Amino acid sequence: MKFATKAVHAGVEPDPTTGAIMTPIYQTSTYVQASPGKHKGYEYARTQNPTRNALQASIAALEDGKYGFCFSSGLAAIDTVIKMLNPNDEVVACNDLYGGTYRLFRRVFEKYGIKFHFVDMSDAENIRAYMNKNTKLVWIETPTNPLLNIIDIEAVAAITHQFGALLGVDNTFASPYLQLPLALGADIVMHSVTKYLSGHSDVVMGALITNRDDLAQQFAFLQNASGAVPAPQDCFLVLRGIKTLHLRMQAHCINGEKITQYLINHPKIGKVWHPSLPSHPNHAIAKKQMKGFGGMLSFTLKDDSVEMALQVLEKFQLFSLAESLGGVESLCGHPASMTHASIPKEEREKAGLKDSLIRLSIGIEDADDLIADLAQALA
Repeated sequence: MKFATKAVHAGVEPDPTTGAIMTPIYQTSTYVQASPGKHKGYEYARTQNPTRNALQASIAALEDGKYGFCFSSGLAAIDTVIKMLNPNDEVVACNDLYGGTYRLFRRVFEKYGIKFHFVDMSDAENIRAYMNKNTKLVWIETPTNPLLNIIDIEAVAAITHQFGALLGVDNTFASPYLQLPLALGADIVMHSVTKYLSGHSDVVMGALITNRDDLAQQFAFLQNASGAVPAPQDCFLVLRGIKTLHLRMQAHCINGEKITQYLINHPKIGKVWHPSLPSHPNHAIAKKQMKGFGGMLSFTLKDDSVEMALQVLEKFQLFSLAESLGGVESLCGHPASMTHASIPKEEREKAGLKDSLIRLSIGIEDADDLIADLAQALA
């Protein structure tokens, strides 16, 4: 089954009671049992919910995975992965990653005796020096947030598995439409479903996908035991959003490349980060492992001052200054003070994230209108 067909149909069956083509919102906390332990597969809604089950099956199918699990946020999904580890275990993570992930690793889990290394993975071989018998997990984003670095998933997977560790890939920026990490050797795929999978800026949710039976058992246990599950209404909204994922991603990619080309030719722009550019250090890897280059980009001005960057951000009219990304509407952001403020300044700068960087989430509006907005903001 091809992707567009899976987006519309995978995991979704007509309601057996009424024939409703859309999965109903099962807004219930509990289920009646005929006698103790004798039920219809559902006991309590934290453990299972039919709306959530349909969404989990849909997301798993999109990633070509066997098992999918949804959580109340992307960070709740990552939290579940790290809860599989023990004191003295080590994690090797990419050095350019979402600020919330960094905060979770350093300020929540380090105090429980888990050690984290943050490594430039533009060359997969860089991780080898940090791998040892205690390494249990390698965690990457690709493209990364916010510098759009590309990491070779196959190469990282090969090294990771040599040391008997797991590879987890945050696939949020790419979406399963553009990239399938499980097919490239990943053990775990994570999504902030809030972003492209939902696509309409009206849901907060996370997901984990795997092909491994042992990991699926642990995820199911932790999902139930910790209880960070999404509500059925939110699951319904994401199921609806997924049906147009392929169409939206095509528009995001087209607009992303048009705006990238506009910015690199603008006299006031200093540098642009987008995987479509032949000058991108890992452009060839992006072409190899992705179906397109996505709708996220970052840039700096020639006048590389924070003050000037903030002035541009305040002048946008169509681009909304807001946290998050991946919705149908275009957003702009200042990572240093917004999405990545939890990372210390020296750590941000070591990874190449300047305080003057502007990040854009390109929506599906008409590209000419978005370019006109950029022109007036930069004027």
